[in-house]
Amino acid sequence: MDRFVQNLRRVAGYDVQYFASVEPQKRLAPHLHMAIRGTLPRAEVKQIAAATYHQVWWPSADQVVFDGDHVPVWENGVGYLNPDTGEVLPTWDEALDQLDAEAAEPLHVVRFGDQVDVQGVLAGTPDADQCIRYLSKYLTKSLGEGLDADDPAQREHTARLLEALRFEPCSPTCANWLRYGIQPKDAKPGMVPGRCRGKAHKPDHLGYAGRRVLVSRKWSNKTLAEHKQDRRTWVLEALGRTNQPTDPHRYVWKPVPAGDANVPPLAMRLLRTVAERQRWRAHMAQLQAQADGQDLSATEHTRSAA
Repeated sequence: MDRFVQNLRRVAGYDVQYFASVEPQKRLAPHLHMAIRGTLPRAEVKQIAAATYHQVWWPSADQVVFDGDHVPVWENGVGYLNPDTGEVLPTWDEALDQLDAEAAEPLHVVRFGDQVDVQGVLAGTPDADQCIRYLSKYLTKSLGEGLDADDPAQREHTARLLEALRFEPCSPTCANWLRYGIQPKDAKPGMVPGRCRGKAHKPDHLGYAGRRVLVSRKWSNKTLAEHKQDRRTWVLEALGRTNQPTDPHRYVWKPVPAGDANVPPLAMRLLRTVAERQRWRAHMAQLQAQADGQDLSATEHTRSAA
C-alpha cells in the first residue's frame, strides 16, 4: 500500500495526501478504502494499481529442516546450533548473502487484485459525509471483528488460514526461520518455531500484520504539535479556563536519584495517575452534559457511593 502511494505521487507529480483504512472482505482477504485529495483520472489510478507490486527478498522457506521436538538449541555467545551436529546455523545476514550469490528469485511478490473502484466525491456533499463515516468506523475496529461467528464456512476458512500461517515466517525476526535452518535476525534464547508472537499469526489479524489505518502526515495540513495545541485549547475552553495564563514557574523539573525516599513506589504512582485521569474524564463528561442540558448529579452521586 505504501508502494502504491509512492507510485501515485510519482505519476501525479505532487505530494498526494490520503486517509485510508483496511478491512476484510467476506472471503477474509484484506482490501483498502482510501480517500485522496485532488482530482486524478480513474483510468490512470487503475493503471497505477495494476502496475504496483512489492518483492520480498527473503531466504527460501520451502524445505523443512527441523520439525516437532527436533529443534535447534541455543548456546550463549554463539547462537542456535544444529542439535545433531552442533554446527552453528547460518545467521540472517549470511542467508541473505547466499541468496544474492545464487541469483535467486524473491520469496514473495505481492500485487493488488483486479477490482479497483474509483469514485469522485465533492466536499460538502452527502456522498462526502457518507465516505467520512465509512472510513472513520474502522478507527477502533480490528480485522477479526469482520468474522461471522455463525458462519461455519468462515470459521473453517479462518482455522485453515491460521494453521497455514503457524509456520510461515512473518518477518526477518520471526522464530519460524529456525524451522528452515536459519537463525532469525537479532536471534535470542527461547525462540521456538510455531510460537511467534507477531501480529500475522494472531486470529484477530487474519494474517495481516500492517497498520489498520494509514494517514499521510500532511492530511490535515497540521503538525503533531499543532494537533496537541488544538486539543489543549479545546479542553481549556470546556473547563472555562481560556483566560487564565499558564505560570511558567508552576513546575520545577529535575532528575530524581534512584532510591529517593520522597518518591512513592511505581505502583502507587500509576494508581494516582489512573485516578487523576478518571477524575478529569468525569469532570469533562459533566461539563458536556451541562452544555447539552442534562443532569448527571444522580449519576455522579451513585458513582461516588460505589
